[in-house]
Amino acid sequence: MSQLEELRAVVRQFVSERGWDQHHNPKNLAIAMTLEAGEVLEHFQWLSEADSFKLTPEQRREVGHELSDVLMGVIRVADLLEIDLAAAFAEKMELNRQKYPPEKVQGRAVKYTEL
Repeated sequence: MSQLEELRAVVRQFVSERGWDQHHNPKNLAIAMTLEAGEVLEHFQWLSEADSFKLTPEQRREVGHELSDVLMGVIRVADLLEIDLAAAFAEKMELNRQKYPPEKVQGRAVKYTEL
């Protein structure tokens, strides 16, 4: 069993034990993921770029918790839609490699449509 499959099983059990299946659908979870991503942003809202790398251990812990909430939503949506996240990730990375060849984007932050 892969680590992603193990995480999916943990999330399934967590949801099942709380009777939340009735509330979990892709639409609601997509909204929840967006809200959780906003909670990640809160930790960086007033920090400079340099300071965003200098979080205290407690701040890192809190950001980790918020990232975990986002990850839980991602795993749950993928589970409900029967998406193999590992395969989808590998496919998307290959598409990204094609869109963003190193020789064209080295050191540049541009969208592939601007290459």
